[in-house]
Amino acid sequence: MLVEYIQKAVERAEYKRLEDGTWFVEIPGFEGVWANGKSVEECRKELIEVLEEWLFLKIQDKDPVPVVDGISLAVKPIKAA
Repeated sequence: MLVEYIQKAVERAEYKRLEDGTWFVEIPGFEGVWANGKSVEECRKELIEVLEEWLFLKIQDKDPVPVVDGISLAVKPIKAA
């Protein structure tokens, strides 16, 4: 589920070529998740790493994360028996 979530989120990414020839990418709705690199591929790889770290921090802190194409990573509390 996590891999599919990340793939779907990255599909939403918006790339921009900067004046210096490098690339910038961000995912709308994922505040603070962005990357830049010398090529689109380098940029995409960095974006995936940033997104993974961002998700782990959000989940650890119990902060909400966006639902992507119906995929939710919300952690539900387990009831004690």
